[in-house]
Amino acid sequence: MTQGTKTPDAGDLASALLEQHVKHEMASLKGAKLRKFLEQEVSDLLGRANDITLSRLVSEEQVMGVIQRIVVDMELDAGIPELAAEMATEVLNAPVQQNTTLGDIISREQATGFLEEALELRHQRERVISEIMAHPVYQELVSNVVYHGLVNYLYEDNLITKSVPGVGSMMKFGKRMANKAVPGLDETFERRLKAWLSDSLPGLISRSEQFLHRALSDDELRDSVMAAWVSLEDRTIADLHEGLGDVQLQEFVVLGYEFWLRFRKTDYFLGCAAAVVSHLYVKYGDRPVVDLLNDVGVNHDVIMAEIDAFALPIVDVLREEGYVEALLRRRLSSFYKSAAAKKILQSGG
Repeated sequence: MTQGTKTPDAGDLASALLEQHVKHEMASLKGAKLRKFLEQEVSDLLGRANDITLSRLVSEEQVMGVIQRIVVDMELDAGIPELAAEMATEVLNAPVQQNTTLGDIISREQATGFLEEALELRHQRERVISEIMAHPVYQELVSNVVYHGLVNYLYEDNLITKSVPGVGSMMKFGKRMANKAVPGLDETFERRLKAWLSDSLPGLISRSEQFLHRALSDDELRDSVMAAWVSLEDRTIADLHEGLGDVQLQEFVVLGYEFWLRFRKTDYFLGCAAAVVSHLYVKYGDRPVVDLLNDVGVNHDVIMAEIDAFALPIVDVLREEGYVEALLRRRLSSFYKSAAAKKILQSGG
C-alpha cells in the first residue's frame, strides 16, 4: 500500500461489492442469458427427475391435502359466478357463433363413434326403459290415453257410427236418455271401465315395454340419431341455442355454481378424488417423476415453449417495474452487511 493512499474500510468494500453483484445479476436475468440459464436448469431438473420418485417428491397425503384446502374448503368470492356469467354471455354473443356449424365442432365420424359406443350400453338402455314404464306418471298417461280412446271410439269413432247415418246421434241420444232414466249409469260405466283399466294396466305396460325394446333396436336408433344429426350438422351454433337469452344463460351459470359449492363437499366427490389420487400413486408413486411427465406429454421442449411464452415476458415486466433489482438487493444485502462478510474483507480474504 503506497503512503498516503486511504485504505477503504470493510463497509465500503461490502457496499461496492453489493452494487457490482446486483449489476451482474441484473445483466444475467434478461434476454438470451436468462433463457440459457433457465434452459440449463430445466435440463438439470429433468435429469434429476430420472432418479427422484413421485412419492419422495410429494406424498399422496399432500396431494389430498391440496384438494381439501383448495378445491373443497376454500371460500369462493361472490364475484366468481358473476364473472363466469359475464364470460358465458360474451361467448354466447360472440360472432363465431354465427359462422360455426355443429359439424365444424364435431365431425360426422366422431358423432358416429359416440353413437356406436352408446349403442353398446344395451343394459343401461333397457333399464332406463323399464324405469320409465314403471313411473306413475307414465302409467297414468297410458291409463288416460286408453280410457279416452275407448270412450271416443264407443260414442263417436267406431265403424257403425261412421257407416250408418244417424247411429252416432242415436247412441248419444240414448246415452242421455239412459242417464235420465237410470241416474248414475254414466258414472257406473266410467267406474267399471277404470276398474278394467286398473286390472289391465300391468299387461298394457308390459306389452309397451316389450314393444319399445323391439322398436328401439340398434339399427333403428342408429338410423334415427344419424338422421337427426344430418339435419343439424350444417346449422350454426347460434341457430341451435336460439331462444336462450342472456338472462337464462346467467341463471344456468348461477345454478351450476351453486351445485358445485354443494357437490364439492359431498362424500361422493371426496371418494372420487381419493380414488383418482390413490390410483395415481399405485401406478407412479415408486417410479421416477419423469415417467409421469412423459406419459402426460411434458418434456424439455414443452417446458421451454411455455418459458418463452410466459416466463421471459413476465420477468421483463418485473425488471422494468424495478421488482427484480429490489428482490436481488433484499437477498444479497443481508450477506454483504453481515459480520462474516466484513471480517473476510478486513482480513483481505
